[in-house]
Amino acid sequence: MKRSVDIRPLLDSWPFDPENDVRIVRGDDGREIIQVRTPVGIEQLELTGRPDGAQPYGMESALEYHMTRLEQARREGREADFELGPQECAELFAEGTLYYLRYLRLFQLQRWAEVVRDTARNIRLFDFVHRYAAREEDRNNLEKWRPYILRMNAVAAAMLELEKSAFDRALQILNTAIEEIEALPELDDDTFYFERHRSLLALRELVAQVERNRPLTELERLERQLKRAIETQQFERAAELRDRIRSLKNKAQSS
Repeated sequence: MKRSVDIRPLLDSWPFDPENDVRIVRGDDGREIIQVRTPVGIEQLELTGRPDGAQPYGMESALEYHMTRLEQARREGREADFELGPQECAELFAEGTLYYLRYLRLFQLQRWAEVVRDTARNIRLFDFVHRYAAREEDRNNLEKWRPYILRMNAVAAAMLELEKSAFDRALQILNTAIEEIEALPELDDDTFYFERHRSLLALRELVAQVERNRPLTELERLERQLKRAIETQQFERAAELRDRIRSLKNKAQSS
């Protein structure tokens, strides 16, 4: 019996809707798969491993293969001679795009742990190529996107902390990313300047939002009460609050 290759019934069962264009389903073997509904069809990405399911050089990715080559060169004392040629860089750039397409959809699905995984993977790619590409144009090819990927990585990591109500840890992650982006070397590229500005703006807005939503500590609550007591000239109340604040700070210092 001839098996139909017409996917029209599948498309009809999931009409295109830009507000609902990505989902996670399970394959016949039970593995999770990302599917994206486009106006003309369906794209599919593996949730683990390389997004297209390929295993170049018998490994998970071309990046892993070339990094293995680097480790071998180090063991043999040849790291100074190791470099990535134009074809190898083109291969790595194309592969990095696959991971970029996946982490965009994972971000949309709020799969924060996987976003952290894939952005961290591509940051390794950025660092690797920037260090070992033979041509300067290849070394700098990805750098214009570094502010953006640092932002995406930090936001996803912060969201993981916020899900645990770890507000201080989330703020630390976001502020560290802001400092890292601010410290990036200047790059004479319009995309770099745009992404740096956009990323810093987005991160600062998220910091402000987290700070607004973060529950006050006991010390912060008492300090606000003290400010109100002074403003309303409740001096006995203010003295009591000062004593409690001093006691809390002494306990914090001793611990």
